[in-house]
Amino acid sequence: MKDFIAVSDYSAEELQDLLDLAVRLKKEYFAGGNQPLLQGKVLAMIFQKPSLRTRVSFDMAMRHLGGDALYLSPAEIGLGKRESIADVARVISGYVQIVMARVFDHAHVVELAKWATVPVLNGLSDYNHPCQAMADALTIYEKFGSLKGLNVAYVGDGNNVAVSLMYVCTKLGASFAIANPEGYGLSPDAVELGEKFAAETGASVRLVRDPHDAVRGANVIYTDTWTSMGQEEEAARRAKVFPPYQVNAALVAEADKDVIVMHCLPAHRGEEITDEVADGPHSVLFPQAHNRLHAQKALLARLLGVA
Repeated sequence: MKDFIAVSDYSAEELQDLLDLAVRLKKEYFAGGNQPLLQGKVLAMIFQKPSLRTRVSFDMAMRHLGGDALYLSPAEIGLGKRESIADVARVISGYVQIVMARVFDHAHVVELAKWATVPVLNGLSDYNHPCQAMADALTIYEKFGSLKGLNVAYVGDGNNVAVSLMYVCTKLGASFAIANPEGYGLSPDAVELGEKFAAETGASVRLVRDPHDAVRGANVIYTDTWTSMGQEEEAARRAKVFPPYQVNAALVAEADKDVIVMHCLPAHRGEEITDEVADGPHSVLFPQAHNRLHAQKALLARLLGVA
C-alpha cells in the first residue's frame, strides 16, 4: 500500500488484514499502550475542511505509536491556489514521512498522491471517506465477528460516507441497501462499482425509496447529516425533503432485534436521528467514533511499513 485514497482500491484480503491489525493495536493500547512503531515519523495533516474526529484521531494515533503530527490549516496551504498541488506535494514530501489531506475536491487528494513521494491518506473528499469506512467496518466486525452475510441499511443522503460504506461492505461480503429521496442517491458510477464488488462476494446492493423497506431485517442501520459541508445553500430545501428518512425508534423496531445504529457524526439530533436512538441501547455512535483512532493506527502503520 503506497496511499489510501479509496476503499475500492484494495482487495477484501487487504481490507480484512487492516481490520485485524486495528483490532490487535486496539487491544495492545488498552493492555498498557502501543509500541512506538512510528518513533521519528511525522504526519502532516492538511485541512481544507474542519473536523473534530479527523484531527484528534489522527493526531492521537501518531502519538500512541510514538510519532508526531503537524496541523496545517486552510490558510497555510491553499491547494491549487497559493501554489500548485504538485509543488505542495513535492515540498511537503521533504519534510514529513506521511500526509493526510481532508479536502473538498477528490481530484485534489488524487493529485497530491500522484506527486508526493511519501504516502498520502484521504481524510475525506467529496467522493468518499475511506478512513471513516474503515472505522465503520471495525465497529461492525467487533460486534458481529465478520461482515460476511450481514445486511447493512443506509438511510439518508447518498453522500461520500455512503459511497465508502457501500464499498467496504460489499468488498467484505455484507449486503448494502440505501434509502434516499429521489435526486439524492448515489452516483451511477459508484453503484456500478458497488454492484461489481457485491457480485464477487455474494452480497447485493439495493436502491430503494422507502426507508422501512431498507431497514427491514437489517443488522446495521447507518445515517448521516442531511446537509454536508459545502452544501449549506441547500439546507432549507433538504430540510423539507428528508424528514421521512429520520432514524427514530419506530424505524429501528423494524430491523433485526440485535441491530446496531451508526452515524459518522456530527449528528443533528432531531433531524436525521432522534435522541432516543442516538443514546439508546442499539447505538454504537461513540464506540464507532473512537474506532477512528484504532483503524487509522493500522493504516498509518501499514502505509509506513512498520506493521
